[in-house]
Amino acid sequence: MSHISAGVEYGLHCLLYLSGPPTGVTEASVRDLAELQGLSVEFVAKLFTKLRKAGLTEATEGKNGGFRLAKPADRISVLEVVEAIDGPKALFECREIRGRCAVFDGEAPRWAMDGVCSIHAVMLEAEERMRQVLSSQTLADLARRVGAKAPDSHSGKVVHWIETRKAQG
Repeated sequence: MSHISAGVEYGLHCLLYLSGPPTGVTEASVRDLAELQGLSVEFVAKLFTKLRKAGLTEATEGKNGGFRLAKPADRISVLEVVEAIDGPKALFECREIRGRCAVFDGEAPRWAMDGVCSIHAVMLEAEERMRQVLSSQTLADLARRVGAKAPDSHSGKVVHWIETRKAQG
């Protein structure tokens, strides 16, 4: 089981499509973003409800309404997206197994239970490092990586696909 849900991955892709030129557009409907990725509209709508509540996107009005980023892509960290969609859940939950050793006869000695569990300490450090990396990367960083990897024609095709659908209303 992965710690970060598939919803985060799809949400990040949606937000990349909204990151503006050259890799995306500045506004799109949930329906278009869902169809672009082969997802259900309901699933993407739930993602955008969470992203909007977190202040990362905002709804746009009108015939071609949809969503846009609520702030520039270089001010939205990957960690913000993860926490908006999955919540601020811990990487590891210590179950204090260290106190249940059969040789303790139901009474764990003080030395066994003092301080943070050694395993938990490692997991806390791993979580802190993961959060540091996720908070240091922005949507703009991801968009640059995608733009550098994909052929120039790809971004144009995505933008054209969304703009054509928007024009068709």
